[in-house]
Amino acid sequence: MANVKEKKLHKQHTKLKNGISYVVLILLSLIWLCPFVMIVLQSFRSYKTELGGMVDYLIPKQFSLDSYAYLFSPDCKFFKWYLNTFIIAFFVAIGQTCMVLMVSFALSRSRFKGRDLWMRICLILGMFPGFLTMICLYFLLKNFGLTQAGAVPGLILVGIASSGMGYYVCKGFFDTIPMTLDEAARIDGASRARIFFTMIVPLSKPIIIYTALTAFMAPWCDYIFASYISFGYTDSYNVAVALYNWVYTADYQGFFTRFCAGGVLVAVPVTVLFMALQKYYVEGVTGGAVKG
Repeated sequence: MANVKEKKLHKQHTKLKNGISYVVLILLSLIWLCPFVMIVLQSFRSYKTELGGMVDYLIPKQFSLDSYAYLFSPDCKFFKWYLNTFIIAFFVAIGQTCMVLMVSFALSRSRFKGRDLWMRICLILGMFPGFLTMICLYFLLKNFGLTQAGAVPGLILVGIASSGMGYYVCKGFFDTIPMTLDEAARIDGASRARIFFTMIVPLSKPIIIYTALTAFMAPWCDYIFASYISFGYTDSYNVAVALYNWVYTADYQGFFTRFCAGGVLVAVPVTVLFMALQKYYVEGVTGGAVKG
């Protein structure tokens, strides 16, 4: 009888703890989502009837697509900036993914002199922020004409260069794939390149998607280095730089709702990608989180 009461009390205690946890998580989610909801609502506020600046109410008195219409009007270069951002992010994602996969495969499957030292050097260098190299990179890119008018290819080059140093998670995933597969293929006469493309890559879909997503996100949201490289040349701006300039001008109030509309459009592709590929994203993170 006592055991039954204890089990009943234990179940009630567990339900109470779970209930409190859910309430806390829901409150945290609401707090986290509040700024995004505000931006979306403000983007639909009528610019003509309610002015474009900030107001003291959340829900628009009159919903309108004025701000979105302005973004794609001939007077605005938003589509050009959006295209620049997509081009940079797309090519950086492809280049980084290829680079990381090849470096990770070499470090996971091969044993060569200096391998451990190289891995340690990469990890140590990865602890230093990239801001330390901004001035050097700027003058280097300037000498090759890859700033201002050439900022888009310059940002792609910088995004891909040295990306192989971010091998760690991908290498951890490759370490989980049995070496016996490689050995059997080598006995049958397969080269390392054939093993990589026909065996390892098909088995590595989660880590490939994880690497591509993280590589895509960095240039898509980049502001600091992009503003540094494309400074003063509006045709080379990405969306982050352009939107910041909108709210940094004397007409800040007039561009506020347009800034919100631009922010919504910037968030849409990334949100769709993560929602569609979140399963593989999680598998890639957990699969690569092994000791290598």
